[in-house]
Amino acid sequence: MKILTRENMHDYQNAAVDFVIRNPSAGLLLEMGLGKTMITLTSIADLMYDYFSVERVLVIAPPKVAEDTWSEETRKWAQLCDLDVVVCLGNPAQRKKLLQSNADIFVISNANVPWTFDFIKEARLKFDMLVIDELSAFKSTNTARFRVLKKYRKHFNRIVGLTGTPAPNGLIDLWAQIYLLDGGESLGKTITGFKSTFFYPVKYNGHIVYEWGVKEGSEEEIYKRIGGTCISMKSAD
Repeated sequence: MKILTRENMHDYQNAAVDFVIRNPSAGLLLEMGLGKTMITLTSIADLMYDYFSVERVLVIAPPKVAEDTWSEETRKWAQLCDLDVVVCLGNPAQRKKLLQSNADIFVISNANVPWTFDFIKEARLKFDMLVIDELSAFKSTNTARFRVLKKYRKHFNRIVGLTGTPAPNGLIDLWAQIYLLDGGESLGKTITGFKSTFFYPVKYNGHIVYEWGVKEGSEEEIYKRIGGTCISMKSAD
């Protein structure tokens, strides 16, 4: 397999690396195939070896992605070859041992988020940086995984979120994801406030609103507000 170097990176990929390094809270809203994993790993390598600001990184990813994508990517690029990636899957005893090992990057399944953070607290493990691969998996405020990250996000100095589909069901999906990145600085501290500011109710079931419309001008305002936190690109760009 041919090992690629930084000279093989595209300009937009280098720009995205710079964006992550400059922004402690960063969202990479890039379509599939644009290199989100490589960009993030390159940012981590720079932050570790050039800036000395990161030592241990926790990556949350969908099960299949956690299993091989992150570790395989380090073998493709020269600037990533020194990164030690541990995939923390298996039974609880195996995961505990792996999380306490000496490595740079620890990859867990998003299905194990509540268990993992319970163990991190119990074992007093410290991570400088959190990467949420497929941020849209945290779009619902009603899930245990969102509630756990909402509670613990402040313990990380840096947070990066990756997704190619940030609003699969509409702009309301953005609030939970952006909150995990910046703690509510862009879109407000509560989902209720976000809805009342930018949306209006369309369909009800009793007192429950199950369909919302976007207020005039709100889409542009939302994109403007998250512009300092997120970088968005499509393949056509």
